Amino acid sequence: MHPPWLDRTLYPFAAHSLELDGGRLHYVDEGTGEAILFVHGTPTWSFLYRHLIRELAADYRCIAPDHIGFGLSDKPPTWDYSCVAHAHNLATLIEHLGLQRFTLVAHDLGGPIALSYALDHPERISRLALINTTMWPLEGPFAVPAAARLLGGPLGRVLYLRFNLSPRVLLPMVYGDRSKLTPAIHHHYLAPFPRPEDRQGLYAFARQVAGGLPWAAGLWARRAALASIPTALVWGIRDPAFGPPYLARWRATLPDAQVLELPTAGHLVQEEAPAQLLGAIRRLLAAIPT
Repeated sequence: MHPPWLDRTLYPFAAHSLELDGGRLHYVDEGTGEAILFVHGTPTWSFLYRHLIRELAADYRCIAPDHIGFGLSDKPPTWDYSCVAHAHNLATLIEHLGLQRFTLVAHDLGGPIALSYALDHPERISRLALINTTMWPLEGPFAVPAAARLLGGPLGRVLYLRFNLSPRVLLPMVYGDRSKLTPAIHHHYLAPFPRPEDRQGLYAFARQVAGGLPWAAGLWARRAALASIPTALVWGIRDPAFGPPYLARWRATLPDAQVLELPTAGHLVQEEAPAQLLGAIRRLLAAIPT
């Protein structure tokens, strides 16, 4: 099931899959013990969490799916590709794996996807780690720039589908230190999308961001359900997408959260500061769950 472009020294995990209406969903399931579920955004996949999985699987069960349209999962040319549909798939995987209580780690647009489940089932979430993410509509002070809104239209469709804009151009731009993005690492974010028809999931996320994520208003209205869950906020401060204003809103919403600010890191903390992120998650795991 592993493609020839995948460097198994970087990503040595066994392949697992679940057949869904949208196709085959690939996921990592390594280690035993208390479960940790890692949820990615765009244009990444479970490869993003490889450092954490390798370190934590000695003591925990580490689960990391690839959303349909991403990573090693199927990429159907026609499917919903909405965050709501991805959230439904995640809930299906959780039920399939029989997860009753687990720590939830979410990044980027994986945040609202994962938090949709957490808000529906807060009793199942023992701890929560949020990394450069959101859970509210992108409006007011969080409104996306005009250039980003353009990417949700016809021009964006050409750039995303024909030129693979998201992993090729935008991903390097959200690094705080681009030297951390080696050619080998960049290759593993480009390779899952070799053809225009494989990039529908990327473009769908761009359209949803350009539209302001209005559906997230329903999540934000229920944010009080997260208040009692031990939480860590780990933030790359040089993130041009989900930067300090997002962290400030999360801190006001979850004032008891552990907070780690990484002043030189950008959006992809997992790539730029994996040791610091691992330390923050280990401190969170040491917290007594409610």
